[in-house]
Amino acid sequence: MPQARRKTLEVARREEGALKLEGRLLLLVDDDRGVIELLRRGLAPFGYRFVEAEDGTQALTAIRKHQPDLILMDVEMPGLGGVEVCRIVKANQGAGFAFTPVILMTAGRSSGKVEGLELGADDYLVKPFDMLEVSARVKSMLRLKALQDTLVEKNKELDRINRELEEKRSALELLSRTDGLTQLINRRHFEELLQSEWQRSLRYRAPLSCMLLDIDHFKKVNDTWGHPFGDTVLREVAGVARRAVRDVDILARYGGEELIALLPETSPEEAWRAAERVRMGVEAMRLTCRTVDPPEQVRCTASIGVSTAPAPGIETPEQLVQLADECLYEAKQGGRNQVRQALTE
Repeated sequence: MPQARRKTLEVARREEGALKLEGRLLLLVDDDRGVIELLRRGLAPFGYRFVEAEDGTQALTAIRKHQPDLILMDVEMPGLGGVEVCRIVKANQGAGFAFTPVILMTAGRSSGKVEGLELGADDYLVKPFDMLEVSARVKSMLRLKALQDTLVEKNKELDRINRELEEKRSALELLSRTDGLTQLINRRHFEELLQSEWQRSLRYRAPLSCMLLDIDHFKKVNDTWGHPFGDTVLREVAGVARRAVRDVDILARYGGEELIALLPETSPEEAWRAAERVRMGVEAMRLTCRTVDPPEQVRCTASIGVSTAPAPGIETPEQLVQLADECLYEAKQGGRNQVRQALTE
């Protein structure tokens, strides 16, 4: 045997083995019992499994129940014929039925052959048929089915990988926007949201308030009880602030021991009350430092500056934040643990 021919046969055998044609399920549909027995005897040596039906209605039931790998079906049967069943199977492929190759069988070269092929039949056999030809065509269709099944599985795997990648991308995006210590959004993302909230405020002519908070004597906290306890204080203050503002408000770690909040559609009076809730919440905190012996109870306070647009001197979102920062400075200079607010008229 020529070497090229030998290699071709080896590749074919490997492909057939990889596709695992043995054990595939064939649905045999014919109202002639003799045809079904002929097909069974001729195809059984290849290790296929069989399920049978005598008409189109039984065939549809068997397809739904057994999900065969290949259908060999007579064209002319009592009631629902092979062409009609083929139409139903192909019309519902991907919905009610999986991809299933269909070989139609007919007793003569009738016009039904063209109609069947146009409706999606994958092959056609004319009775009486040669079993060598039948087995060859069955193998061809089963390879097609096996390759299609492999493609479906690969696509499912690809979809799963894409979902995992999207989840990881979303997680990384969230990490890039989040402060690791307080789990609030970070300054970079806050500044992005500041621009969009400012534009929304202008569009709807709605007030936009800003609240800037600084923990009083935070350096002393770190120096006295250590940076790990200072981190605990920051997390607790962030929690107090988060509970004191609304879900629609934007709260971020601005840097160091500073937190900042944007309060959309919030008047100066409402912003003042929100800032007071935060200040009193921080003042009411009671934290225990257990890294010293004996453990010590630590109290904290915060100074807060508040600004609201529209107001004289505020023409940009940066000026809104700058004015809140100036008010925070006044609160610090005025004795700390207080709220200072910019004038709006």
